Amino acid sequence: MKTAKKHWIYLLLIVAPLVIAFVSLFIGRYPVYLTEVTQILWCKVTTAVCDLPYIHQTVVWEIRLPRVILGSMVGGCLAVSGAAFQGLFRNPLVSSGILGVSAGAGFGAALAIILFNSIVSTYSFAFAFGVLAVVLSYLISRVYNTTPTIMLVLGGVIVSSVFSALISLAKYLADPVDQLPAIVFWLMGSLASARFRDIAIAGIPMLVGTAGLLAIRWRINVLSMGDKEAHALGINTALNKGLVIACATLATAGAVCVSGIVGWVGLVIPHIGRMLVGNDNRVLIPASFSLGACFLVLVDDLGRIMTGSEIPLGILTALVGGPFFVYLLKKTKGGGW
Repeated sequence: MKTAKKHWIYLLLIVAPLVIAFVSLFIGRYPVYLTEVTQILWCKVTTAVCDLPYIHQTVVWEIRLPRVILGSMVGGCLAVSGAAFQGLFRNPLVSSGILGVSAGAGFGAALAIILFNSIVSTYSFAFAFGVLAVVLSYLISRVYNTTPTIMLVLGGVIVSSVFSALISLAKYLADPVDQLPAIVFWLMGSLASARFRDIAIAGIPMLVGTAGLLAIRWRINVLSMGDKEAHALGINTALNKGLVIACATLATAGAVCVSGIVGWVGLVIPHIGRMLVGNDNRVLIPASFSLGACFLVLVDDLGRIMTGSEIPLGILTALVGGPFFVYLLKKTKGGGW
């Protein structure tokens, strides 16, 4: 009975993202019907001539579809990175931004908006500074030529604090008419400007990072047992920690550079995954990707239809993640893994 239940859960995790993505193509202020969406997708894939109005094709193919795809990738990458870090640090209260990648990306984006005010430079600076923040956190943790998890966390706290201060400085120096609103909006997170170009730019680091975590997910099980146990089983802890951190950083930085700062996904989703499939990272990592993709696309749909203007993703994910975090603190009594 338990095996059959697991099979149904696995099937649901495979099918749910596809169904939610398809349904999301209908959601929005401009009405498009099932037959129209199906015909547009079929014509675009087969390069056949589509006799539907051009505005219908634009809404479905150029606005909603890239937004759904990018939302699925961003949510999945943040959830996978959060699950990997929770296993690595043996602490259910850490998230994908624990090593400062979100704060670093935020400062990079703010700096690019002030200096260049172009989309490509914003993506590039956000990605570069997100990676730089994690590198600095790792270097701080190597003060004593070791890489204990507590030093990694402390390094992340220090770097996040510094980059948060730099973000505040950038907002203080920014032009209050044009630059400051752009910085604030970016920091709140959004997929409103998602295009296939964004998928092409950020897709490579997201796919590389996620694929790397999927490939070494069994090693996260060993690392979560502790350094001594991992050494006893023949695992090079320093090397494998570096691999996990590098892959999670690529996935998170790639996601954050195109979506802005979207919090709580990397904290909440892995716990929902554990409730469904357990603690085995061989199953939890892919399950987290599926759940994260579903969650962020649904939240984005909600943000598009709740009010006349879109609600930023960071606001909605915080409204969901905050109460769940309180529940988690109560359940774990503020403890660790």
